Amino acid sequence: MGPEFFIFAAIGFFAQMVDGALGMAYGVVSSTMLLSFGVPPAAASASVHAAEMFTTAASATSHVSHRNVNWRLFWRLAPAGILGGVLGTYVLTAIDGAVLRPFVSVYLGFLGIYILYRAFRLRAAYHEPRTGMVVPLGIAGGFVDAAGGGGWGPIVTSSLIGSGGAPRYVVGTVNTVEFFVTTAISVAFLTALLTGHWEEAGGIDRHLWSVAGLVVGGVLAAPLAGFVVRIVPPQKLMVLVGTLVVALACFQAWQLLS
Repeated sequence: MGPEFFIFAAIGFFAQMVDGALGMAYGVVSSTMLLSFGVPPAAASASVHAAEMFTTAASATSHVSHRNVNWRLFWRLAPAGILGGVLGTYVLTAIDGAVLRPFVSVYLGFLGIYILYRAFRLRAAYHEPRTGMVVPLGIAGGFVDAAGGGGWGPIVTSSLIGSGGAPRYVVGTVNTVEFFVTTAISVAFLTALLTGHWEEAGGIDRHLWSVAGLVVGGVLAAPLAGFVVRIVPPQKLMVLVGTLVVALACFQAWQLLS
């Protein structure tokens, strides 16, 4: 057990605290750190999703126990997210998923600003997201999450909150669905590896301690997620989500330009 384990345990704890409370950031933060350590993009995405199978299970359990899940939204979002995730996995194992990042950065930037606008304007009633929006959004979120190593939360959570969804139930539902999406993505990566369609997989075994650190740190933080979302007022939650989305968009744009 080297120093990488403890570094990534701290990263996993911080990323999961933010992800569990705001519905995004674990995949983006974790994959960014792995890439900075020289892990290839496909191997980084596979590693993060392997870790997320454990962290999202713990986070989902917390949200369900605190009654933060809108089950009607769950059953519309889950199949779409799984489909998008599997498609994104096979795209990433065949081509460079980095081509999507500029478009995602621009989308997140505008969406974050809109969420902040909604948070500070006169409060409107929250409403149930439309099925016509949820299904394509789930497919897009799952696809970008697999192909980009993260993105399910920033795209799906921010879009649903921006369209008028209640923050507590959006965050709880999206985090709960994420367990099933990330499990499907991990199975798709494993299938691609076993069938010989993924040549970058050889680098994963050199970073097992990093992945183990992400798992341990994330699982320790996950049980706090449902409690935090339950006690934070909706307007403050929207301000935090909007600020984080804008920050992520700026960070991704800086990475692309540097």
